[in-house]
Amino acid sequence: MERSESRESGILHFERLDKGGGTGFLGGMLIEPVGEFRATWGEGPIWTGDRLLYVDIEGHKVISYDPEKGSELVWDVGERVGTVVPRAAGGLVIAGDRGFSFLEETTGKVTPIADPEPEKKENRFNDGKCAPDGYFFAGTISLVKKEGNADLYRLSPELEVSKAYGPVTNSNGIVWSADGSTCYYIDTPTKRVLAFDYDRGLLTNPRPVVAMNHLDASPDGMAIDENGLLWIAFCHGACVTAFDPVSGYEEERIELPCLETTACAFGGADLSDLYVTTGVHKTEKEEHAGRLFVVKGLGVKGLPSHSFAG
Repeated sequence: MERSESRESGILHFERLDKGGGTGFLGGMLIEPVGEFRATWGEGPIWTGDRLLYVDIEGHKVISYDPEKGSELVWDVGERVGTVVPRAAGGLVIAGDRGFSFLEETTGKVTPIADPEPEKKENRFNDGKCAPDGYFFAGTISLVKKEGNADLYRLSPELEVSKAYGPVTNSNGIVWSADGSTCYYIDTPTKRVLAFDYDRGLLTNPRPVVAMNHLDASPDGMAIDENGLLWIAFCHGACVTAFDPVSGYEEERIELPCLETTACAFGGADLSDLYVTTGVHKTEKEEHAGRLFVVKGLGVKGLPSHSFAG
């Protein structure tokens, strides 16, 4: 992707130029850090209502960002937290060190639901999202990178936890197609996206649809747009890249000023903005590391998120 860049008051302006034969367009694109919160390791963004929810895994925080008011609410949940989703009945659901839990927004109270891996002290929950039918899918990560020592789990509306897929090593991005019949999923070390047939909480017929071996980075969180393209954040890669799951080809790439680009979600009133979370690199000093970014001017909209039905 060719680009021109200028900086004004911490705002990054990029000009994305059309790729020969690609789907890019000629026009301006704005990438801007927003909010005041700086995460140690931001993750799990999801747009719900008129706000963006996301987590700071290592900071033990859940954050709500309202772009209209420019305001933020922050809850300390007392554990590393990998993901957060809204609950249809009110409040939030999180998954972290202690498994699945409810989070009350007014009081900050955390109420445990279930932990499917209490004996695995070197695992924690990582990314997750809700299916269109209200099941909450979230998976674990082996923090010591023990291959096959983690799984993707399913929390039903009846609050029953069961294994949905595995074994995996680093469960990460998960999204559903517009009609809800296909689920896309990333186990980071494999550097590929799997597609599943989806029906009433069940994942079947796994098959690879995207391979990312050409990128020297780790595929992390994922979003899906109205055209079915998969937008994948690359940890250690400073970019978000869009792939076509039908052809398997890379279609777009957005570069960001943070090596640890961790996850993304479409948001805003018409879902035309792309929000991107970042983390702080272990050694590199970066001005905006850990900030939440918004990308405007992509020319595409995302699909709506879903709430937990329990």
